[in-house]
Amino acid sequence: MDVGFIGIGKMGLPMAGHLLRGGYALTVHDISRQAASPLIDAGAEWAESPRAVAERAEVIFTSLPGPTEIESVVLGQDGIAEGVAAGTVYVDLSTCSQALIQRIHDLLEPRGVSVLDGPVSGGRSGAIDQTLAVYVGGDPAAFQRVRPLLERFGDRVSYLGGSGSGTVAKLVHNMIYVVSQIAVAEGLTLGVKAGIDPEALRQALEDGAYGQGNLLGRGVRDVVFKRNWENAGSTLNTTLKDMRLALDLGATLDVPLQIAELAEREIELAIETGLGAFDPSASMMLQERRAGVELRVDERADRNGGSAPERRSDEL
Repeated sequence: MDVGFIGIGKMGLPMAGHLLRGGYALTVHDISRQAASPLIDAGAEWAESPRAVAERAEVIFTSLPGPTEIESVVLGQDGIAEGVAAGTVYVDLSTCSQALIQRIHDLLEPRGVSVLDGPVSGGRSGAIDQTLAVYVGGDPAAFQRVRPLLERFGDRVSYLGGSGSGTVAKLVHNMIYVVSQIAVAEGLTLGVKAGIDPEALRQALEDGAYGQGNLLGRGVRDVVFKRNWENAGSTLNTTLKDMRLALDLGATLDVPLQIAELAEREIELAIETGLGAFDPSASMMLQERRAGVELRVDERADRNGGSAPERRSDEL
């Protein structure tokens, strides 16, 4: 199979390298030929433009900084759209906007080109170690066609749904990661200022419910998705008590806790609506009502879609 890869940066270089070592004929392009020299030296072919890559390849990958670069490479002069043929699969591995991916899909699909959004998570170390998560949206048949290539650099390759679904999943993942990072910063500074050794505190967090993944596991999967609010190991009333104790400690030590204060108010609102005796995850009902969507899973539905076993990652 002839494969094209555009964007030979910190992520693109190791991912493209795994494809080359997997025996695929590889054509590469980047704004800097020097960046691609390790691949060229190893047997990859150089192309002078994204269009030239598209003219040669059956499957085209892009790994680029963001929407501006993706739009230029795909839709610009000498771009992929000018050279791609019917029957080709185009996969964007970047973190893009859902609107741009959908626009590319709507332009190329009528021409017989399958467009998949497949953003990756796991950082450069994951790209090197072949342990990336890959979130894929688009045509399921096209996904199955390119899945062996994706598995050359990803050990958790998941099909999320129609066009744009992979992009949405990646944006949600990164948003939650960043917000959690700020909350962790608040907690660590509070604990260290109170006199706890930083590593001992980090280990305590890892050993507890948060570090064990109970939020996404028991909290979301077993309580929220199943609407199992009354099967509570704890309650929102208890959670509010704990939050207030932490905020009191922060006030005593002069440690600002902005995210914690927002969480306290959210819990108070949930209790005011009569949810105090329910599982702490019941506070998510407030956001469901604001967003106009219910987080319910039909247990009869087949949601495997090519997903690999879940693995925790410490990198976006």
